[in-house]
Amino acid sequence: MKKVLLTSVVAAGILFATPQVTDAALGDQTLRMGMSHSDVTELQEALKGKGYFNFHTATGYYGTITRDAVRQFQASNNLQVDGIAGPQTFRALGASGGQAPASTSSNTTVSASSAGILRVGSRGSAVTSLQQQLRDKGHFSSAVDGVYGPLTQSAVRSFQSAMGLSVDGIAGPQTFNALSSGVVQSANTSNSTSSSSGSTASSSSVNTSSLVSFARTLVGTPYRWGGTTTAGFDCSGFVQYVFSNQGKSVPRTAAQQWNAGTTVSTPQVGDLVFFETYQSGPSHNGIYIGNNQFIHSGSSTGVTISSMSNTYWAPRYLGAKRM
Repeated sequence: MKKVLLTSVVAAGILFATPQVTDAALGDQTLRMGMSHSDVTELQEALKGKGYFNFHTATGYYGTITRDAVRQFQASNNLQVDGIAGPQTFRALGASGGQAPASTSSNTTVSASSAGILRVGSRGSAVTSLQQQLRDKGHFSSAVDGVYGPLTQSAVRSFQSAMGLSVDGIAGPQTFNALSSGVVQSANTSNSTSSSSGSTASSSSVNTSSLVSFARTLVGTPYRWGGTTTAGFDCSGFVQYVFSNQGKSVPRTAAQQWNAGTTVSTPQVGDLVFFETYQSGPSHNGIYIGNNQFIHSGSSTGVTISSMSNTYWAPRYLGAKRM
């Protein structure tokens, strides 16, 4: 982390400010409520990498959400629970001694040529970056630890399935290319289906009555970040699961589902409705079921039915798409 120190030099009656750059480790800092700094951003990213700041975007402001995430991390690691990020907390995060937190690996893209082929048993920074990319795309919700184990393998399989790749749980060139480009490989999920004729054919392949009936059977299923099974769903995982049950393949994340669908001005039963919540763009979605209602997996409710006119959802509505 760079700190800029200003030294003043007076020459010919003119004051010049000369920047001097020194290095300081994140672990050297003590961060607490009310602070606003790039160090706080790194702290938030480190917490996100450990699974304690998943539903929010790093802002650089140490507010109640950051404090609560620090408290949860401290409690889980048998530290003093005070909501203040000091040396002990940073050491537990792996951010002491000038080492950047693991989550900062998201700034480094692993290419097929540099990472080679990763599989169960692989370890190191390439696996760390792979895990972070999978997390960013909504397929990995465990700790980013640089170890390619069963959880990472399962996340790779989930991503490969969503992108129409060969599902083998091995991260090779095709998987890395898809992670980097975000291009959907399958004809069922490519943007080519967004033409009106393709949309009609796709819609006709799904019985919307059956789709909604099945979705309703899942009401009460808990919310889980990155969840794609009845043990717990996130919003797009729920959508993907319901459509898959009806024999329709859709991409994994809300943003990908938004890009893969055809825009409709007024949603009909079975269409997807999208909202802008914790970040810019389509970050939440659900299935329209008629009567101005949609079924979705909310972070505080699990799978539930909500009104489009709800004071929370109405101002956040982005639009509807037909898959």
